[in-house]
Amino acid sequence: MSIFQLPKETIYGRVIPKNAFDQFTNSKQKKTLSTLVKRITWTHKLSTETTNLPSTEIKEIQIFSVELKTKGDLTKILEMIDRSIPYQIIFIQSFETQIKISTSLKHLHPSKLNQAIVDATLSTDWIEKEISSFDLVLKGSLEQTYISFCHQVAGRKYSVKDYAEFVSRELKIKELESRIKRLKGRVSAAKQFNEKVALNMELNGVVGELAVLLEC
Repeated sequence: MSIFQLPKETIYGRVIPKNAFDQFTNSKQKKTLSTLVKRITWTHKLSTETTNLPSTEIKEIQIFSVELKTKGDLTKILEMIDRSIPYQIIFIQSFETQIKISTSLKHLHPSKLNQAIVDATLSTDWIEKEISSFDLVLKGSLEQTYISFCHQVAGRKYSVKDYAEFVSRELKIKELESRIKRLKGRVSAAKQFNEKVALNMELNGVVGELAVLLEC
């Protein structure tokens, strides 16, 4: 299942056996896979060969359809799959009439060949498939195609010169979002007025820093 209109040259259409990831999973993850996942299909492969787009840092973008038996949290499972495959993957989870899209920014493992380290994950909420407006536009390069799609998933858009700058920006955004969450918790827990004022000032500064990153 794919929600994108992509050239026939990119169609791959191979079902991936769930036991293909056995070497990367523990017993709890194997049970989660068996309980929640009906089928994983590698639907499309976007590469220079299949799209005629140039590439520098991204060699392939793979699209995986993950059909669920029942809704559940697949975060750890998808992260495991991401680590086991050294290419960008767009996951489309589907359950009945709804879908959830996610993708991870990652880099090659320095010592384990054909494996990756996940830097950050971007994800949508569950949405009705029929009202989904996500589009994967093959334009410019594989890097530009992927960055544009990630902006849709994250619900933001800013200018970057290349994929490395995009990853750096996203990691900084994630860091600031985590700081904001922690500071809000500290503000709520603060008993002293002066402490609350100081924390609010710090919070406002971090919020402003995040706003600059999201707008430029």
